[in-house]
Amino acid sequence: MLTQALDFARGNQARFLDEFKELLRIPCISTLPDRRDDVRRAAEWLADELRRLGIEKAEVLKTPGHPIVHGEWLHAPGKPTVLVYGHYDVQPVDPLDEWVSDPFDPVERDGNLYARGASDMKGSIVAFLKAVESLRASDGLPINLRFLFEGEEEIGSPNLPDFISNNRDMLGADVALNCDGQILRPDLPSLTYALRGLAYFEIEIVGPKQDLHSGMFGGAVHNPAQVLCELIAGMHDADNRVTLPGFYDRVRPLDDEERAALAGNPVTDEDWKALAGVKALWGEKGYTATECTGARPTLEVNGIISGFTGEGAKTVLPARAMAKVSTRLVADQDPAAIHGQLCAYLRAHAPETVSWEVRELSHGDGAIMDRRSPFMQAAVRALRETFGTGPVFKREGGSVPVVAMMQKQLGFDSIMMGFGLPDDNIHAPNEKQHLPTWRRGIEAYIRFLSALAE
Repeated sequence: MLTQALDFARGNQARFLDEFKELLRIPCISTLPDRRDDVRRAAEWLADELRRLGIEKAEVLKTPGHPIVHGEWLHAPGKPTVLVYGHYDVQPVDPLDEWVSDPFDPVERDGNLYARGASDMKGSIVAFLKAVESLRASDGLPINLRFLFEGEEEIGSPNLPDFISNNRDMLGADVALNCDGQILRPDLPSLTYALRGLAYFEIEIVGPKQDLHSGMFGGAVHNPAQVLCELIAGMHDADNRVTLPGFYDRVRPLDDEERAALAGNPVTDEDWKALAGVKALWGEKGYTATECTGARPTLEVNGIISGFTGEGAKTVLPARAMAKVSTRLVADQDPAAIHGQLCAYLRAHAPETVSWEVRELSHGDGAIMDRRSPFMQAAVRALRETFGTGPVFKREGGSVPVVAMMQKQLGFDSIMMGFGLPDDNIHAPNEKQHLPTWRRGIEAYIRFLSALAE
């Protein structure tokens, strides 16, 4: 069956690519109200594709926002059930003038397919569907499948938690396959087994009732901008550790085995420096850049505004200062607890000359998966057989809230197995999908489903 499925995929590459381009032509930008019909059209395209593949109960389900596509095929008794997750919505294309070609008219250049959503994440969704088609064209699907494709990931999945909570029976599975993600290089696959959570805040410092003349009042009135800068500066110590009280209490330490596994990541500190375009790296003392960005929690200032910032000079002592601050959190840290820690820090360090307020904007849990589970080992085998090496295990510094959501609400892990590349320009102009890697992705999915059946 495996050989027949692989032969079918290789023999239908041209058609598969044409159908990939069909989905890419739909401008399903979830954040733009005038694209609502296009988002719906993309959902219908996926539901039609599921029906064509013989997936049962394939339907477009309403939510208070954009729809969710669901389907299932449960005809492999005694075999595992996999919930396949993906998102079909895409980011806006601004700035449009920086695109070499139309973002919704896919163009092939130098082995890449350029279009918005090509890598994030229509490419991996279509690759999986083509793996399903290839298996169906041979001896059939070897395991049970359920599908959950959402249209709101790029706007924070506001309706997904309630949908999952209200449809647990419909989404029951042994493991999830999350098609969102990247590998390290075209010749080096990888598997993400941990994701950081997020807690995001606005901090506002208020001093005088209005902006003041800095000549008349400077030196007598405490400047909120100065207060804010001093408070932010105190949020890290000399070892670049976060100083919020209790911040590290629930941080899971890295043991020697895991540090050795992460050291197998070929991206070195020098590579990080080159990628960032900085003269030197900065981070928590005693950890590599790879560990700092994936396995340790952080606090970052995302923006500061105060007083006059226009062209020219205006000598004011500002009445207010505001900073946006995010914390990236590792597994076991409670995002809801960070608000209290931040407030405790401000109570201890903010001077009485000003008042302050903390507003929480969003939060989400981190997640860590079992690297030794039979599901993860099936993914390891599939990637090794497809790419001839690896894969490298890695922690991801960003957040994918649905992974922790499924752990908490549905009780199973996710296999993060997508086939983008780090230079795919996701969320940026000239997004692309490397086509040789995409075709290998189809074959890897075929091998993964076959390995799970064993």
